[in-house]
Amino acid sequence: MSAKGQEGPLASRVEAESPCSDMKRAATKKLIERYFYQLIDGCGNPSCDNQYCASSGKLANLTANEAAAQAINLFSQDARLCDGTQPSKVAKTTLESGPASLAKSLPNKNINPTCSVEGKSVPYLTEAKLVDIIEKCKAESSYSLLIRTLGEVFSSSQALIKSFQKSEKNDSALAALLDKAPTSLLCSSKEMSKEAVRSLQGDDKEEDSCDSAPKVPQPDDTSVDLPAVRRAFEALWSLPGEAFESALVHALVTLADQIELDLRVFGVNEAESTDSLLSVFLIVFEIPVLGSSEYLDMALHMLCKAASCLPISAQAKLARIWARHCKSRLPSLLQALQQLITVKVIGGAFTRDYCVQDADTITAPTKVMQIIYYASILAGELDPSEVAEGTNEANNSEKSKPSEVTSSDLAEELGVSFLDSRNPLIPFVDFYNEPLSDAVEMDKDFAYYKSEQPKKFSFMNYAFILTPATKTLGLYYDNRIRMYSERRMSFFQAVVGRPSNPYLRLKVRRDHLIEDALVELEVVAMENPSDFKKQLVVEFEGEQGVDEGGVSKEFFQLVVEEIFNPDYGMFTTQEDTQTTWFNPTSFESDAQFTLIGIVLGLAIYNNVILDVRFPMVVYRKLLGRKGTFADLEDWNPTLYRTLLDMLEYAEDDMADVFMQTFKIGYKDVFGNLLYHELSDKGDEVYVTQTNKKEFVDLYTDFLLVKSVERQFEAFKNGFQMVTDESPLALLFRPEEIEQLVCGSKIFDFAELEAATEYEGGYTVESDAIRNFWQVAHSLQPESQRKLLQFTTGSDRVPVGGLSRLKMVIARHGPDSDRLPIAHTCFNVLLLPDYSTLEKLQDRLLKAINYSKGFGML
Repeated sequence: MSAKGQEGPLASRVEAESPCSDMKRAATKKLIERYFYQLIDGCGNPSCDNQYCASSGKLANLTANEAAAQAINLFSQDARLCDGTQPSKVAKTTLESGPASLAKSLPNKNINPTCSVEGKSVPYLTEAKLVDIIEKCKAESSYSLLIRTLGEVFSSSQALIKSFQKSEKNDSALAALLDKAPTSLLCSSKEMSKEAVRSLQGDDKEEDSCDSAPKVPQPDDTSVDLPAVRRAFEALWSLPGEAFESALVHALVTLADQIELDLRVFGVNEAESTDSLLSVFLIVFEIPVLGSSEYLDMALHMLCKAASCLPISAQAKLARIWARHCKSRLPSLLQALQQLITVKVIGGAFTRDYCVQDADTITAPTKVMQIIYYASILAGELDPSEVAEGTNEANNSEKSKPSEVTSSDLAEELGVSFLDSRNPLIPFVDFYNEPLSDAVEMDKDFAYYKSEQPKKFSFMNYAFILTPATKTLGLYYDNRIRMYSERRMSFFQAVVGRPSNPYLRLKVRRDHLIEDALVELEVVAMENPSDFKKQLVVEFEGEQGVDEGGVSKEFFQLVVEEIFNPDYGMFTTQEDTQTTWFNPTSFESDAQFTLIGIVLGLAIYNNVILDVRFPMVVYRKLLGRKGTFADLEDWNPTLYRTLLDMLEYAEDDMADVFMQTFKIGYKDVFGNLLYHELSDKGDEVYVTQTNKKEFVDLYTDFLLVKSVERQFEAFKNGFQMVTDESPLALLFRPEEIEQLVCGSKIFDFAELEAATEYEGGYTVESDAIRNFWQVAHSLQPESQRKLLQFTTGSDRVPVGGLSRLKMVIARHGPDSDRLPIAHTCFNVLLLPDYSTLEKLQDRLLKAINYSKGFGML
């Protein structure tokens, strides 16, 4: 669409002789103009069902004069007008000469506003020109003219800048017809709604002033006629591909080389030059077959390299334009980039010295995919800005500003975060690339992420493309390095006579678990919170054993079982969803909620999965977002549907139907009904059509924020004591953090069998192993979880599924009556070579059902 504030053929006229007010007349013209451009260009919504909109596909192609006449008729009929339809007029974009201009970027190639090069006119294409050339080639059965034209235009940025520009003929046709329209029509506004008149009058207050300064164009405007580009490409690909595609591919390679050279050597600093160059990328990325083999091999990655050199402001504008004008195109463009990355990963010969991060055929499309990622967020459903509490991936990362454009930089430029997105245009999971995630060596990627000079490409800065399992490795390396750093510092302190413990040691009693853990963690929090960065080592009093990970897992499990029990009084269970929520009437101290936050942080920090079931709003709030009405759908579906019915109710008898005041009731942990007034004298204020939105917002804010503010803030403070320096918020979205805490929801023992290794003489063909898996697969899900608990110390599935769990089954002697033994620290099951299936089943079931507590078989 067009630059807002550009003077159109209607708004620019002031007709003093009109007996009606200039403002009303201008408003009327503005509305007719919107009808006109809806008929010509459409609203941009690919699923539009308005029969008077070009985007619906229900409207025949109209000439400018026909559209102008019909626009006046639609105005007089008060016909439907799509939201967001604006005049698509933009001032012609030209390149000015100057030291920073693209016009000076190559020697002997000077571009001036007349678009001539060395005295020769620059070739360009329009939809009509291309269709004429195609028809001529068909008639002559020769495609030489088409091949020559495509080669000339698509190999030159100057030619493409001039191509497919929006025509001003439409403006002239509409203006001419309106000049002939009767004054009574243009003065009448009774057909317009009051809101439309008021809105249009407000828009024109400044525009109608002769002295008003020109406004800055909207950041999502473009001079490219994108619908015409798509129709032109559709006509082009109605021909046999071999007739022209080779020439087009080679032209695109030349084009990309030229633009990359321009940007790397000279840059683009002037807004006009940047806009012109964006026109080139808008056109070439509309090519419908970029994902086919010939384009993947030669052209697409070259175009990505050129686009990745754009400054951050240009990338942000491209994201906005794509979000507004190219919604139907973005999924297929993303698919083409995914195919390119996958092909290059699978076909690449990567080593430790030359890894995927060093291949620009992979990193360049990743950078372009980042633009699509944010375009998808902008084009989807967003939370209002007041939901943010000032924490997002742009400011929660510990890294300094890099030399390249990363995800956080683009987010900051756009003023948007993935946390703002409720429902992106393209699902977030569609951006995962599994072959790439498997190929990335995260230890090296983490080193690149931390490096300063020279700046290296790190996929941790483009975490949207990595699967949660791979990102977990990045977090693991960050955590381990901090642990080793703390350990090394303890060693140095011991050398200078200030001995300190290199580990975070907790010594607890089983029957006083919460009290002991609370006391010890409180001491650490008060005296030296940095100790939370040390590796956790747990010791149960009176029990032998060295904690290599298994004892810590049991500690976390026991703490969660006790403190999340509703009988303990700190948390409640939501009836609909069986999720855990903070008890708003809890008498427990803030320190105990801080303990839970610390435990949650330590579990992530020490790579332990917990059996907790928080609603998603908890993880959103931990990342700095407030609870909103949309969060109620997951928190309490029944209440959400009730409030939604209230919001959608349109009759005037709302107060009589719903009988709801601004006084609401809720239950405490004991089932007692409590009341709260959402406003002053709320029991006297009934919910009506005028205040229903306010009621829903206040109700939501009370349930998700104010009623548990004390408890949650203590919980969040404890969590941040452990994770404050972690790249957690850079890498993970709220739903991914839930996987990190709770594990995967996919429980597939076939994956576990495929990933299991065998030692001590066992192989996959051993009778005992065959019998073991026969028994394991026949168990009920609850018993399977017990087997997983017995073997690994946790019944939770790690992020990425059971295939990520490296379990080992080792032979533990010949047939005997002994029970199997597990070393949970190393996920090792010691299994005697039982002679029969029945004996193995009996011994195994006894082991997994009576194994609770360290040292018990």
